[in-house]
Amino acid sequence: MDTETHERTADSPTRSAEHVTELAASARRAYALIEDVGRWPLLFAPCIWSQELERTGGIQRIRLWAVVGNGVRSWTSRRVLDPAGNRIDFAQETPAAPITEMSGHWRFQDASPGSPGRLELGHRWTTDGEPGAADRIAAALDSNSTVEIGALRAWAERPEEPDELILSFSDEELIAAPAAEVYDFLYRADLWPERLPHVAGLDLESNPAEPATAGAEVQTMDMETSAADGSTHTTQSVRLCFEGERIVYKQTTPPRGLLAHSGEWLFSSGPEGTLVTARHTVALDPAAVESVFGPGTTIAQALLRARDIIGANSRGTLRTARSHLEQGAAE
Repeated sequence: MDTETHERTADSPTRSAEHVTELAASARRAYALIEDVGRWPLLFAPCIWSQELERTGGIQRIRLWAVVGNGVRSWTSRRVLDPAGNRIDFAQETPAAPITEMSGHWRFQDASPGSPGRLELGHRWTTDGEPGAADRIAAALDSNSTVEIGALRAWAERPEEPDELILSFSDEELIAAPAAEVYDFLYRADLWPERLPHVAGLDLESNPAEPATAGAEVQTMDMETSAADGSTHTTQSVRLCFEGERIVYKQTTPPRGLLAHSGEWLFSSGPEGTLVTARHTVALDPAAVESVFGPGTTIAQALLRARDIIGANSRGTLRTARSHLEQGAAE
């Protein structure tokens, strides 16, 4: 992949950079993947969670949580969608210091005779003059942009349509306990090895909520999971904890057979207790289908099998939470 970085002057706080690669897929297909921000956690390794806040005509507002450098940061952006021109322009609404301005674009071009297709991600940013800030931002942008443009190219060039590889599903459990107690059971993942039979081990680190994370406490965890056949596998995850409301997570190292797995726990109080919803979205790795799920397994069958395995674990977690909390209330 070719990368070009352009600087106004060596000591200027304003910089610009373009990350460019050839694209052996239609510009429209690549454009659609970027327009659908809800799937970004599946497409892009740095992205933990994404939301479309509103859309009016060709103007869209989004919020992202992503790994930037050594931490997780959140921001909102205004995007101008131009499907006819295969271009999306964006600008952060309230950049966090030391950034004072951040804008850019996605641009997609179809191949033409003698010229390959083109995928371009551009950025322009200004910092507050803090020594070394422009260089730190440039390094973080270069790292994330290189990953993102490579991932987008890979998804756009796949022979399968995204909908063939992606599945979303959910399970629910009504628990006769206050929402705060139900939330705490799922929040205290450090206690899961004692409480959940499918969790063989877990290491957890937490960072308190702050404005830079839009009020989310950030947890990182390494979890060893026991399968029904006695085997174990280890996954790494980042969780965004919004106290009493939801816990959003993404497996940054998903198990074999999956390209990505993200989800959330949602809590809703009612007269009979707390309704907990476990939502999952998975992206299947087509190259690993037969080695993981067995010879002759189709992509559709593998998705259903993944749903059964992942759903069984989350349903088991919810049943254990219900038993733990309702039994405790009765004692």
